[in-house]
Amino acid sequence: MPRIVLASSNPGKLKEFGALLADSGLEVIPQASLGIEDAEETGLTFVENALLKARHAAQASGLPALADDSGLCVDHLHGAPGLYSARYNGGHGDAAANNAKLLRELDGVPTAQRGAFFICVLVLLQHANDPAPLIAEARWHGRILAEGRGSGGFGYNPVFLPEGCAQSVAEMDDALKNKLSHRGQALALLHARLRELRA
Repeated sequence: MPRIVLASSNPGKLKEFGALLADSGLEVIPQASLGIEDAEETGLTFVENALLKARHAAQASGLPALADDSGLCVDHLHGAPGLYSARYNGGHGDAAANNAKLLRELDGVPTAQRGAFFICVLVLLQHANDPAPLIAEARWHGRILAEGRGSGGFGYNPVFLPEGCAQSVAEMDDALKNKLSHRGQALALLHARLRELRA
């Protein structure tokens, strides 16, 4: 079974990737289990940050690396929190504080102007110096609710209502979320690219 290192230490992402990659035929090794710390995210785009993470994990492990950079972009806030989604309120990974700040920023903004999307960029490197990384990007459109709903998932899931859905992401079961989500869509695209290369 081919081994790859997953360039993330985020427990929520690790759980999602575990489910999404369960039938992939890959042995997926979280970077933390190899003693690899998170890369410094100094890029100005999601693509740049995903490349930085994948290259860091591939270099440290000697294995192919899969990295994701993802976030929430809100139309009314000109794309914020964007690259800073995990640390929107200052501290890294404090979902409750990030959600509270987002709802404060949108206080009084009408429903029609609360459009937003989750974005996920996946990068797969065969080795640290791979000049032709596989890159897949997907977006999940919806809007920001006036208050959080549900307790599932992580991050901004309680305040995000996807287009065409009656449930917030935090109210969905994992199977439905993984089918619809930006991460699930991006991984499906990456699988398709891999199949094309192997054909």
